[in-house]
Amino acid sequence: MSRDGASTSSAAAPLTDWRRLHGDRFAGARALVTGGAGFIGSHLCEALVALGARVVVLDSLATGKRQNLAHLPAGSAEFIDGSVTDAAAVSRAVAGCRYVFHQAAAVSVFHSVADPGLFHEVNGRGTINVLDAARAAGVSRVMFAASSSAYGDSEVLPKVETMPPLPKSPYAATKVYGEVLCRAYSGSYGLDTAPLRYFNIFGPRQAPDSAYAAAIAAFAKAVLSGRRPVVYGDGEQSRDFTFVHNAVHANLLAARREQPIRGEPINVACGERTTLNELLRQMLEILDRRDLQPVYEPARAGDVRHSLADLSKARAVLSYETIVDFRPGLAATHQW
Repeated sequence: MSRDGASTSSAAAPLTDWRRLHGDRFAGARALVTGGAGFIGSHLCEALVALGARVVVLDSLATGKRQNLAHLPAGSAEFIDGSVTDAAAVSRAVAGCRYVFHQAAAVSVFHSVADPGLFHEVNGRGTINVLDAARAAGVSRVMFAASSSAYGDSEVLPKVETMPPLPKSPYAATKVYGEVLCRAYSGSYGLDTAPLRYFNIFGPRQAPDSAYAAAIAAFAKAVLSGRRPVVYGDGEQSRDFTFVHNAVHANLLAARREQPIRGEPINVACGERTTLNELLRQMLEILDRRDLQPVYEPARAGDVRHSLADLSKARAVLSYETIVDFRPGLAATHQW
């Protein structure tokens, strides 16, 4: 086991012992996970179930999949088929909940450039619906899936939460809007909120067109199919790739914090950056397919050049530390 109960040696065994990390803090608590059938949401559900929480999932299955929850014990999670854009469905899902983990979103920078209106409706109106329902239901805290895309293409590294938001895409703009809504609801209504800025989350059950770490999922799909992976740009762009259990851990730490967070954004990452070229080198090595060298295509609109998180605030506010590092996380993802 590595620090705080995470395993870095065997991908066959569970990578993270959630009980060791969080004890009985969530036992019996009713918790809603919007987008719970999606990538990050399903991992959150898995951890909450392991911790004895009563889990409610709200998901329209637009991008999520029921099979992402199929491995959970029968009856351990209540599933509601609905969208966050449906205020009535959100209210039903939130009823009686102590915590809300708002992961539902329209994803993909590329798709947001093509259809900004959809992203405004799902990520903007949907977040308002969640916050309104949580306020009415007396929820203790809402954890919001914010994004490192808020920082845009600033050349300053690492990214610190006090930097001004500079979104480069409609997707990023809606995520910044969600953060601002969280802060506003905390200030206006006393609903405590925690926007967590995810940095390039990856791991099992991630779709190849994911907004968070499309590179890893897309590269793996290509290589496992015997095709040369496509890199957009020169491959020297870098990312703070973060295994999904770290994002789950940050959400749980935020939920159980005794002091209010008041909508203050907090980075969630590993604090290390890897270029796409280096990522591919490691992936081709792990999969023993060094013959499949990448194809380079022009850079895509809306993509940022470099990303690296400062974790000082996460450590100070949440006592957060990385529990699964990049290499073991990558190995577990490839095994999946």
